[in-house]
Amino acid sequence: MEGLDERELDPQMTTAEYSVEVDAAPEAVWQVTSVPRNLPHWDRHILAVKVPEKGLHRGSHYTAVMGFMGVRASIPCTVLEWEPPWRARIRLGGVLNATVTTSIASLPFDRSVLRHQIDYVFRGPLGAFAAASVNAVGGAQYALKRGTLAQKREIEARAAAR
Repeated sequence: MEGLDERELDPQMTTAEYSVEVDAAPEAVWQVTSVPRNLPHWDRHILAVKVPEKGLHRGSHYTAVMGFMGVRASIPCTVLEWEPPWRARIRLGGVLNATVTTSIASLPFDRSVLRHQIDYVFRGPLGAFAAASVNAVGGAQYALKRGTLAQKREIEARAAAR
């Protein structure tokens, strides 16, 4: 199962979704996808992530540093939902006003469905530049697909090594 969808919810907000089946149990999928420090491995626009030393939970705050064509922006992130190993919802602020929802569903035979949904809008003059940069490299749906498939490869490689 693989799927990609992008649609406009209103004139300001756009939604991109991507889901994929993974050959690993939900706990193994969560172990990889719930670590924001891994984000630079999966998305070249994310340069660094600074998370609390004690890990994440509902109400946690952290910062992602994004780069678009040489311009950097710090994105404040807040954990809205944290339900291991099934669901996380993160609010991003600043230039990129977004909500990222990651959900993991169990399938038979230690398989899972990994789904990401991003509701987003870029804000301000820097946001307009960032939006143009993202669109120039294929758009948010392309970046989401690439990142999710990179996660899938990492999860399955770890599961095979066990």
